[in-house]
Amino acid sequence: MTGPLQGVRVIEIGTLIAAPFAARLLGEFGAEVIKIESMGQGDPLRKWRKLHEGTSLWWYLQSRNKKSLSLNLKSPEGIDIVKRLAESADVLIENLRPGALEKLGLGWDVLHALNPKLTLVRISGYGQSGPYRDRPGFGAIGEAMGGIRYTTGTPGSPPARVGVSLGDSLASMHAVMGALMSLLRVKTGQGDGQVVDVSLAESVFNVMESLVPEYDMLGHVRERSGGALPGIAPSNTYPTADGAYVVIAGNSDPIFKRLMQTIGRADLAEAPEFAHNDGRAAQSDRLDGAISAWSSALPIDAVLKALEQAEVPAGRIYNVADIVADPHYQARGMILDADLPGGATVKMPGIVPKLSETPGSVNWQGPALGQHTDSVLGELGISAADIAQLKHSGVVQ
Repeated sequence: MTGPLQGVRVIEIGTLIAAPFAARLLGEFGAEVIKIESMGQGDPLRKWRKLHEGTSLWWYLQSRNKKSLSLNLKSPEGIDIVKRLAESADVLIENLRPGALEKLGLGWDVLHALNPKLTLVRISGYGQSGPYRDRPGFGAIGEAMGGIRYTTGTPGSPPARVGVSLGDSLASMHAVMGALMSLLRVKTGQGDGQVVDVSLAESVFNVMESLVPEYDMLGHVRERSGGALPGIAPSNTYPTADGAYVVIAGNSDPIFKRLMQTIGRADLAEAPEFAHNDGRAAQSDRLDGAISAWSSALPIDAVLKALEQAEVPAGRIYNVADIVADPHYQARGMILDADLPGGATVKMPGIVPKLSETPGSVNWQGPALGQHTDSVLGELGISAADIAQLKHSGVVQ
């Protein structure tokens, strides 16, 4: 393993999205990630969405660079193995229900006593405290409570989903930030490890811009607005003659003038009431109508070429086929070829962010269940004979 996190050991006790995605991000930048999976079926993500020869394609992406240790956490021997791993780990990431880790005998008091330098990252629906802590919480519920579902969709329509598991992904990224901040504290000698408490709902809420002060000071409740950016104009999604859609952001004063000149509306470019954003926002429908009249008469390529020449920010709304074929994505290393078991090759997303001196890497795809059980236990000093006995006893797989 190479990367800035080389030498950092991460234990993942998680399933599906939030904790596994956080551990994946750490693993892509050099951390050793040991994923503890349940006996038998392992992480349910192995069977989610589209499968290739019985295994989820998402699994191969979400679990790349991880070692799979299949362990019976209901057995005392299994818990003892986790404790031994924790003694040499830097981070333990989990997304069990609050209190579940304590019921296993792996609460913070136990882990901290075993390894004072350990950082415990806990991801849950509502956090480890508060009146809702014991409620089950998935990413979708976090999106609902965090405010983003209410603001997503078109006016007059029911709230919409954004298309991906955004609540889980935002929680994962906050978990990584928290883990790295705690690691920095430990590695620079400022103190011991600590608990990083990440809530799905709060992670969504954290990206909701000025929602709260707008409500508190002005009584304003931000509503669904389709493709528009309320209060900032012109910025919207516009149709083209060939059935495509383009996002155009002409909302700074000089860009607005260039945009209006490009669409043949010099009158609007020079109108005093449109000199600044507040005036444009008050008549955003008028401006959107003018832009739509222009864009809908041209094919998407002609629209984009004209806007690029005018230095107006604009972009085609991409589907996945557009992304995979795009030369910029390819040039940036964002589309990688990965080898799957059986010899198949599949395209996978590349790594973000790009580090100039210690870039991340993909060393292998999501492993088979228990693929690294023997090697992980061997590194703990457990003999081959004892590993065989643990397998026979149903402690590991």
